[in-house]
Amino acid sequence: MEAGCDEAGRGCLAGPVFAAAVILPTDFEHSLLNDSKQLCEADRYALRTEIEQCAIAYAVASVSNIEIDEINILNASFLAMHRAIDQLHIKPEFLIIDGNRFNKYQTTPHQCVIQGDGKYFSIAAASILAKTYRDDHMQQLAAEHPEYDWHTNKGYPTIKHRNMVIQHGFTPHHRRTFNVTNPQLSIF
Repeated sequence: MEAGCDEAGRGCLAGPVFAAAVILPTDFEHSLLNDSKQLCEADRYALRTEIEQCAIAYAVASVSNIEIDEINILNASFLAMHRAIDQLHIKPEFLIIDGNRFNKYQTTPHQCVIQGDGKYFSIAAASILAKTYRDDHMQQLAAEHPEYDWHTNKGYPTIKHRNMVIQHGFTPHHRRTFNVTNPQLSIF
């Protein structure tokens, strides 16, 4: 039993980081299944439904912005993956992780795969679940703070988002340890 793991939201200024762990049947294939960043929103949500119906097991977990500030985003990403793996109702025998680093999970062997979400279906599935669950969460937060435009930027550091932080300050959902620069500053 091999579980693919990926995260979403590492580069955001606000909100939690989400991660998913997915165990797919060995014969599972889908022509659209790919890295979530390569798919349009409608395809991600359609695939999410199919992944949840077809997966042998899946779980999604998050680490809050407060925890991110305490342990840093890299460790928070690993913790979110560990939490997702903890929630699987079947214990995986092997983990494949998107990226080049991972903190070992208990005694389960793992392999890191750079751009694994474009190479392995289970990592791509985890990418889609992490992304869509995080997007749903940011949509809910956007209702509390519409001026930050989270319904479209999902907490990423767009020009509008950075301008709003400079103008209005941080919300309780912002990562305080992330540097917010003025988008009008020039490097020249």
